[in-house]
Amino acid sequence: MATIVASTEILRRPEDVFAYVTDPSHLPDWQESVVRAEKVSDAAAGGGFISVITRRVGPREMKMTAEITLDPPGRWTVRGVDGPVRGNVKGTVEPLADGARSRVTIELDLDGHGLGKLLVPLVVRRQAQSELPKNMQNLKATLESGAG
Repeated sequence: MATIVASTEILRRPEDVFAYVTDPSHLPDWQESVVRAEKVSDAAAGGGFISVITRRVGPREMKMTAEITLDPPGRWTVRGVDGPVRGNVKGTVEPLADGARSRVTIELDLDGHGLGKLLVPLVVRRQAQSELPKNMQNLKATLESGAG
């Protein structure tokens, strides 16, 4: 299936945006379907960390474990490692206007396992296509209001 991509420009310095967007404790603030997110370990491959993220998918809440790899100052990846639906994200933060603004781009691929093979095309993909642009708007509004 095709990658879902969304991008936005934020009137904040790239280092501030990168620090905020890669901190799992902030995910519920800007991602509509995230109920909870916590960093559980620093032991991810490639020098990142492990996070457990609880998302609302349709009427259900689903926990998933993800490896987050950071490549400062502007790239990160998220790789779902368990659960029926695994999201794989490539994120970038690019400096604009000599570092006064930033462009954030998120590319999302969804991978279904077991029941997830049915959920991805029936529910999850549609939800993600609708939600990702809203999440980017939420991220922009949150950071431009002074959070982070």
